[in-house]
Amino acid sequence: MGRNYKYFSFISAVIISVFLFVSCQQTRYVPANSFLLKRTKISVDEKTINKKEMKLYMKQKPNAKILGFWKFHLWLYNLSPKDKETGWLKRIGEAPVIYNADLTVKTREEFLKYMQNRGFYRANVRDTVILKKKRKAEVYYMIQANQPTLIHSFQTTILDDSVRAVLPKDSVKNLIPEASRFDTDVLAGKSKNVIRYLQNQGFYKLDKSEIYFEADTFTTKQKVDLKMIIDKENLSTDPNVEKMKDHERYTIRNFYYYTDQQTRGIMKDSTMAPMDTFKVDNHFFIYKGTMRFKPSLLINSNHIADQKYYSVGLVEKTYNELFLLRLFKAINIRFVETNKTDSLGNPTLDCIINLSPSKRQAYTVSFEGTNSLGKFGVAGNLGYQHKNLFKGGEIFDVNLIGATEKQSYGHGDSLNVIHSFETGIDTKLTLPIFLAPLKTRKLFQYSTPQTLTDLSYNYQKRPDYTRTILSASLGYQWKSSEYATHRFNILDLNMVRMFSYKKEFISRIENLYIKSSYTDHSISSWNYSYTLNTQNIQKRSEYKFLKLNFETAGNLLYGLNKLLNRAKYISDTLSSDTLVGPKYHFLGTPFAQYFKTDVEYRKGILINRYNMFALRGFAGIVIPYGNSDQVPFERKYFTGGANGIRAWSVRTLGPGSYRLSPNEFPNQSGDIKLEANAEYRFAMIENFEGAFFVDMGNIWSLRDNRPGTEFKLNNFYKEIAVGTGMGIRYDFSYVILRVDLGIKLYDPSFVDSSLTNVRGWIPFNSLLKKDNYNIAFGIGYPF
Repeated sequence: MGRNYKYFSFISAVIISVFLFVSCQQTRYVPANSFLLKRTKISVDEKTINKKEMKLYMKQKPNAKILGFWKFHLWLYNLSPKDKETGWLKRIGEAPVIYNADLTVKTREEFLKYMQNRGFYRANVRDTVILKKKRKAEVYYMIQANQPTLIHSFQTTILDDSVRAVLPKDSVKNLIPEASRFDTDVLAGKSKNVIRYLQNQGFYKLDKSEIYFEADTFTTKQKVDLKMIIDKENLSTDPNVEKMKDHERYTIRNFYYYTDQQTRGIMKDSTMAPMDTFKVDNHFFIYKGTMRFKPSLLINSNHIADQKYYSVGLVEKTYNELFLLRLFKAINIRFVETNKTDSLGNPTLDCIINLSPSKRQAYTVSFEGTNSLGKFGVAGNLGYQHKNLFKGGEIFDVNLIGATEKQSYGHGDSLNVIHSFETGIDTKLTLPIFLAPLKTRKLFQYSTPQTLTDLSYNYQKRPDYTRTILSASLGYQWKSSEYATHRFNILDLNMVRMFSYKKEFISRIENLYIKSSYTDHSISSWNYSYTLNTQNIQKRSEYKFLKLNFETAGNLLYGLNKLLNRAKYISDTLSSDTLVGPKYHFLGTPFAQYFKTDVEYRKGILINRYNMFALRGFAGIVIPYGNSDQVPFERKYFTGGANGIRAWSVRTLGPGSYRLSPNEFPNQSGDIKLEANAEYRFAMIENFEGAFFVDMGNIWSLRDNRPGTEFKLNNFYKEIAVGTGMGIRYDFSYVILRVDLGIKLYDPSFVDSSLTNVRGWIPFNSLLKKDNYNIAFGIGYPF
């Protein structure tokens, strides 16, 4: 123990010495008679003002910190030699921010404009600059909002008769409430909404400059009479001359689809192009050689024709539908005036849709090596994808997988080493249509559902048993907004067969709970998932993620067997002493009956371009009933590993306070799962990123005869495992490689006999023992 304490004391002394050295070197590149900008702070006496938003208008900010106190990138810059103007350290570091009085004045002016745009026209902005020792400066901005300017009255003046006939009076009458703050950003947002509404009603040429506000402050400086004016169209090209006329509503005459990038262009008179052309009503398909796509595919994806008049919203919806097909690398939609009118005298447009197809077929080959504390393995994947299989946008995927792994568990004379082999095939067919007797045009407003089919077969061979899994599913997927995705499987079928198992393996698994995971069974379920994800993988930004899952299995089969008075059978593939009881069978095997639901929430909080917090919470439960005493192994929860409680290897934690014996196979699962994670991420050198994290949670059983495994409301909180650690990641732009070191802090299965059988907390001097840490390798962020 003394040796460990001396080691940690030495490390602490080194860290303190380094940081003292760093703080002394911050002004290394600060010129004489200049000051390093150490700190800026904004104080506002108005709670409705967003100080985080105000920082965007700050002209000068201090060097960024990581870990909340270390100006790491400035430190790197200061390590560079002074005799070189450029160099690697200067490139990856950050030059010192030198206090600039002129920029402070400009910041003060920007803050005043910001306050006035929020309606605080009598705001007062002051700054205080404190020049400290060691050539460092601090700048404090004090903002006094004073009384805001309020809207005394609001009215709308529509000078355009065509607009007046379309725009509902009630929609603009209360557009801006009286007594609300005179906020120019709010006014701009309201104006944008009116413009979009009118552009969705056929006003193709309506310009944002033709809708504007006039404010009259003659009554009092604290109130304004506000008027929104919708003007006519100005036909004059001379800014000093006005030639006004009412706006016109445009309709669509024809649609022209250029389905090959070699044939993109515009017809001078919107008539036939000198390429091969196919016509369906007013839809013209221009292509070269053989037409790649069925006309119905593109017509069904085109929502611009859903209404008579031009609509910018339907243009966006069409973009979205075409993008979701995953068939085109470039999509462009534009409109050309025809100088002709329809039967009602409305001017018409021709819609030009240019499509650049992506490659129809692709092959992928990947190999992966794994090494995680006693688990050594290699896996390979051969994939084939065909886009547009039957010329209707069908996407066909085939994946062949193969893997082998060497895994050891136990200690000393009880050490067991097993070799496993796995191979399988997975086929998927995605159809860009909704295969159901329903009209989806109006039912699904944002996008048309895709029909998804999946068929797979997996073969697993281990020294102790052989198992095959046959799976098939049929379902639908669609988006209800830019961020919301729905997935509904009306059929999800799994057939699990066990054979060639060893009795020695069964004897090592000492209770029925584990044995039931290795019996023949089938699952016939339907499931639904909802995902809300605002994360933009192209850039570092704040995000929210919410996923809800619901699944139920066996109800229809159970009801039919009950209705038909079918016989129940007693069977078990393991051994005669593990018979559970009579069950209804489906295709010769007992079928599972259960209900499962879980929820996951993630949130990313961006501090600045170098620092970010990520939070995650998960809660789930699966309940067997009817034909099942236990839930099938593949539908249970597990934790640990690279994406769970990282201080534990995968499937080694829980259930509850249960502790694995040295001879027990580490394959823990449960019916209830609670998990929470927090991670602080910070940029380091170039594409390297560091992280500190805390994970907590566990799994529990609903029915189990092993001690400490069952969920009990008055005790479960004592069985929450806690781990912490650090990690390093490398961003390849297309993939992130991750290595995390997890350290156990609180292990609900741990008993310290030296402290009178105190449970849970790992002694400080034992944290770095092999059993108390785990190294996890992963691809992508854990959450």
